[in-house]
Amino acid sequence: MEPIQVHRLGRRPYEPVWQAMRELTDQRDAETPDQLWLVEHDPVFTQGRAGKPEHLLMPGDIPVVATDRGGQVTYHGPGQVVAYPLLDVRRAGIGVRELVNCLERAVIALLAELGIEARARPDAPGVYVGEAKIASLGLRIRHGGSFHGVALNVDGDLSPFQRINPCGYAGMAMTRVADLAASPPDMATTATRLAECLAHELGRELCFVETPAVSA
Repeated sequence: MEPIQVHRLGRRPYEPVWQAMRELTDQRDAETPDQLWLVEHDPVFTQGRAGKPEHLLMPGDIPVVATDRGGQVTYHGPGQVVAYPLLDVRRAGIGVRELVNCLERAVIALLAELGIEARARPDAPGVYVGEAKIASLGLRIRHGGSFHGVALNVDGDLSPFQRINPCGYAGMAMTRVADLAASPPDMATTATRLAECLAHELGRELCFVETPAVSA
């Protein structure tokens, strides 16, 4: 199977990246390569298909975008590594539950390298350190292709999470790598290692490409 193409998008607003994900998924054919987009978003609350307005407590000056991913409301912002696996799941022979598990295990493996013991929970997708959430996860499968993905809190401001019930859970504590690792790596290194850990879980190779997946 061909390597997964990795695109480093840098910091981008959420909506153009979401639109590009949908377009790639809708136009995907048998020749479309699998891709992994690594991105850091401007501040935004995203509401999943199961999202309820009452979980948006006081969004204030941070925009709210209703998306087509699974799950409830979450926050994206600077200091957060977001990984979007855009995979032909039929070609790869992987189901949505297995892909979720791979994403969670990749984050757990990355955190273990930093001396952080983390776990997944069967009742709430994502990755947790103790009772605090460090990575949020939401996927969509359409036309046999996956999009959306996982967001890992690295060194960003966590206070916007207090304006929502993260993923629909009132009072859920959030945490980040910078508060837990003795020597936390920078964002670029963290993103690259997350991609490598995910490739290992999927049994795939990676190919880092410089051609932008999303126009500026």
